[in-house]
Amino acid sequence: MTRPFLARLIDEASRPYRAAGRFGYHFSRGKLGGDCIFRELLRLGVFPDAARFLDLGCGQAVFASWLLAARRLYEQGDWPADWPAPPEVLELRGYELMAKDVARARAALADREPKVLIRQGDIRETDFCQADVVTMLDVLHYIDYAGQEAVLRRARAALPAGGLLVTRVGDAAAGLGFHLCDWLDRAVILARWRRPPTLWCRTLAGWVTLLQDLGFEVETEPMSQGKPFANVMLIARARGA
Repeated sequence: MTRPFLARLIDEASRPYRAAGRFGYHFSRGKLGGDCIFRELLRLGVFPDAARFLDLGCGQAVFASWLLAARRLYEQGDWPADWPAPPEVLELRGYELMAKDVARARAALADREPKVLIRQGDIRETDFCQADVVTMLDVLHYIDYAGQEAVLRRARAALPAGGLLVTRVGDAAAGLGFHLCDWLDRAVILARWRRPPTLWCRTLAGWVTLLQDLGFEVETEPMSQGKPFANVMLIARARGA
């Protein structure tokens, strides 16, 4: 049941990217089909029933399309019986630095989905406003240590008590698995930005401590299924005042 369903969900979520060109469409299919975090976010029921989402470093907004597609299939009665209901997206604001990714996101989603707003901007400087869920998937290690803390502090300020922050990080203490992730990320920097690759990584314990110090309760979930990496999803809930 689950494998055919996932194929339908990938089809539904990637279809809007036909309007964004060949690269946008094939990238969305590859990302959604090859990265386990999208499936696991739904299977684990991480999100509240209905929420305002803030996606920082959203790329071409495949996460937004994934959530919207999941909800459409659910409302049509096409959903695994052993999975919790996907969230209703009340609104989703995404910020992305790369202009080409923003253009593809707008062509696919923002020009036709009133719930989705995609803007170009540096998340170290943009106004987060308020949200129920903040997501930062594979973003933080591109920001220096002081910037990481500042972004996370502002993310906490954007959330109510009980609000959710979801991010994925590499565990710098994980040996070869981490080094494989690190080499891959450096290759991406060279290919996309044509600059010397610099990354700011932490151990898993370091990430958890940082989030706890900023006012979160943190759960961890391994997120490298089937791949020799050291990725971990951090599910952080904002503590009350």
